[in-house]
Amino acid sequence: MSAWEQRRSLSFSEAFDLPLSVDLRTAARAFGICSATAYKLIRLGRFPCPVLRVGHCYRIPTAFLLRALGIEERPVYAAPLEQDLADLSTHRDDRPGTEERT
Repeated sequence: MSAWEQRRSLSFSEAFDLPLSVDLRTAARAFGICSATAYKLIRLGRFPCPVLRVGHCYRIPTAFLLRALGIEERPVYAAPLEQDLADLSTHRDDRPGTEERT
């Protein structure tokens, strides 16, 4: 990962594509802080969301991370749905049993 990627914050689309839990570096990026600050906040008990210790690693549940960022629900995008509907209508005549009756 380049220095730029380590310093820049997560975009909304990146945040919505996160797995169920993330590592501390990813959570720090989401809050716009460096990893060292994130570790310090954990030691002080001041990290902005619950943190799980798994062996020697920290994991942050994505649901808590998004909630701490003020994102309660993941958005629903209409564009892919509209495209899927358009695809269905163009292929409807190709499916068996969908012939128009006259």
